Amino acid sequence: MGGILTNMDHVAIMKKSWGLLPRILEGAKTIESRWYKTRVAPWDRIQGGDAIYFKDSGAPVTLKGMVTKVLQFEVKRDGEAIDITKRFAGGLGFSRVPDAVLNYISGKRYGILVFFDSVEKVKPFNINKAGFGMMSAWISVDNVNKIKRV
Repeated sequence: MGGILTNMDHVAIMKKSWGLLPRILEGAKTIESRWYKTRVAPWDRIQGGDAIYFKDSGAPVTLKGMVTKVLQFEVKRDGEAIDITKRFAGGLGFSRVPDAVLNYISGKRYGILVFFDSVEKVKPFNINKAGFGMMSAWISVDNVNKIKRV
C-alpha cells in the first residue's frame, strides 16, 4: 500500500446463494476474498483496523467485523488464484473449495484476502449504492452512516 490510510468502513456484498453470512457469524469464515481482472476497491483501500460490514445481495447489512490483516496478490500465472484460495480454504469457510468458487476466480489477475474478527450482529440497515455502481460488490467509505438508507 502506498502511504498511510485513515481507517475506513467497507461493505462487502455477498453472493446470497453461497450462504456465507452464517459461516461468518459462527466464526467458520474469518477471511473474505475478492478476485478481479483489474485493481478495484478494496485494492489499496483497506487495512487492519478498518470496519467491514457484510450483507447478502438484495438484503440489508446484518453483520460487522474488524479487519485484522490484508494480503494482496497480483496473479502472474494460470492457476495461481486457485492455489491461493485452496491454501486459505479453512479461513474462507470451506473444507473443500466449491467448483462454483473455483470457476469464478479462474482468469482473475488480482486477489485480496481480508482477515477479520470481532464479528457481531448489527441492527439491519439498507445502503444507498448511488455513485458506486449498481453492480458493485464492495463499497469503501470513510463512514458507513453516509450510505445508510433511512
